[in-house]
Amino acid sequence: MKKMLLILALATFSFANAQKGTILVGGNIEYNSTTYDHPLVETKANTFGFSPKVGYQFHDNWTVGGEFSINSSKQKGAGLETKANVYTYGAFVRYTVPLSDTFSVFGDLGAGLQNQKSENFENGSLITKSKADGIYVGLTPALFINMKKGFGLNFSIGGLGYKTLNYDNNGSDVSSFYFNFGKTVNIGVSKNF
Repeated sequence: MKKMLLILALATFSFANAQKGTILVGGNIEYNSTTYDHPLVETKANTFGFSPKVGYQFHDNWTVGGEFSINSSKQKGAGLETKANVYTYGAFVRYTVPLSDTFSVFGDLGAGLQNQKSENFENGSLITKSKADGIYVGLTPALFINMKKGFGLNFSIGGLGYKTLNYDNNGSDVSSFYFNFGKTVNIGVSKNF
């Protein structure tokens, strides 16, 4: 499983080395699988995410563009099942600083809208359904290493962000703030055209 996660991490792609007048295309792929082995009940949770980006590099240091993501999760155990899909769509701006021919650092600031749809089942029968809409904003710093001929690796170690979800039908409103520098590591492979 660790090899599969490493392959998925290396398969993520994002272009970081900005060149004026070029198009940036990138994204991330994520998969998580967790099993909770309780003496009475075993619960399994799976999550899949895909986040593409497209941007225009209008300056050697600046890029603007659009981003989209879909995250799908499913949790199952003891006759209960929960399914949720979260969609986000918005814009981003990236500022890149070349440190040398090999290294660059960049920061992405993204903001936009998100919505979530959830369903809860008991023994295969739908018992509740909910929808929520909200906003998100996030800042992600990263390092780009140019390997050869525009191919490179991207490393990020967390970020800073804020998200809200407002549920329909008098549901609760949720807002979250995150600061996770050093807690997460993302590795990507990139190609700059």
